[in-house]
Amino acid sequence: MTFSGHARGSREYRRLIVGLFFAGIATFAQLYSAQGVLPQISSDLSVSPATAALSVSAATLGLALAVVPWSMVADRIGRVPAMATGVLTATVVGLSAPLSNEIFALLALRFVEGVALGAVPAVALAYLSEEVEAGYAAAAAGSYIAGTTVGGLLGRIGAGIVGEVAGWRAGVLAVAVMCAVAAVLFLWLTPRARGFVPGRLRTDRGPGILEKLRGPLRSPRQWALYAQGFLLMGAFVAVYNYLGFHLAAEPFDLPAWLVTMLFLAYLAGTVSSPWAGVLASRIGRFPVLLASIGVMAVGAVLLLAQVAVLVLLGLVLFTGGFFGAHAIASGWTPVAATPGSRAQASSLYYFAYYAGSSLFGWMLGLVFVGASWGWFVAAVIVMCAAAALAAISVLRGAPGVHRSS
Repeated sequence: MTFSGHARGSREYRRLIVGLFFAGIATFAQLYSAQGVLPQISSDLSVSPATAALSVSAATLGLALAVVPWSMVADRIGRVPAMATGVLTATVVGLSAPLSNEIFALLALRFVEGVALGAVPAVALAYLSEEVEAGYAAAAAGSYIAGTTVGGLLGRIGAGIVGEVAGWRAGVLAVAVMCAVAAVLFLWLTPRARGFVPGRLRTDRGPGILEKLRGPLRSPRQWALYAQGFLLMGAFVAVYNYLGFHLAAEPFDLPAWLVTMLFLAYLAGTVSSPWAGVLASRIGRFPVLLASIGVMAVGAVLLLAQVAVLVLLGLVLFTGGFFGAHAIASGWTPVAATPGSRAQASSLYYFAYYAGSSLFGWMLGLVFVGASWGWFVAAVIVMCAAAALAAISVLRGAPGVHRSS
């Protein structure tokens, strides 16, 4: 009997969603914990803000380079075993990263940690698309993205709060311990895959990895979706990397603890990502994607304000818009791919996503330091506009544009 996916509301569906929720926490809290203590890293290791931000970019670069290889591993050993291996390895490395006494050692460990963390984003959405009934794929993807926002929030806030009291090393270490607990919960809750047979168990090996990559790489629709991740994630990470430095300077002069609390704006993404998924199930992915990018751009404009409350409002809109767009684009990618290349299509999306994070998370720091906050925000708005143009040009008629199935 052919497995058609777990029905929404079933016990297996709930365990799958909650299990991936904890996988998102274990992954993204580690990935972005350093972002919550960048000013402390800059001061303690005597490096510039852009160099300190490399502690985030090194991890996201490692993740970007690892997502395609992890998709190959998952095809061989299975979706859940691949994710489990990556999360557990990253947690072990993450516990050692705070012991670094100089920037190069920290960057090396963060890079290795990112490589291991690549297992979850490389596989999670393909796993969802195979294990959940098709009509609920967008909503399930939105729920998973909500878990990643909670992870990112806990990593930044936890490291920031502990770091202010006991130093950045203690902050990053506290987050790593929390991630170890989340990893155990992920392993306990997540049901075994039923919609996919690992390559080692097949008699028919099917197409090779190059053939599976060829389809997504030849698809203009996939390239347009990858552009969303590359541009929007690059803009998003850059804002969160450097907004703390901006608000700690004149005319704001905000204390470190209050700057850390601004990461609570991440909760906007926790709300917007599942909401975007549900809305896409009703009216289609394309209009929700464009609307989310528009909200993100409006939020970016408000970041130019000289009043802290308006900046906070802008950050909330910017964050909510980003995660809405990301939930749509990332969930759309495997749906628009052929069944045999879904994991590879999803991993390529995340390669673009984290390549954008690594590149622009550092490059826009040079704009921030060398030019001004105004030019920095202008670059962010241009990136949003470019993502919207790519979507309008190619995605209007892509599979899933009218409904989520």
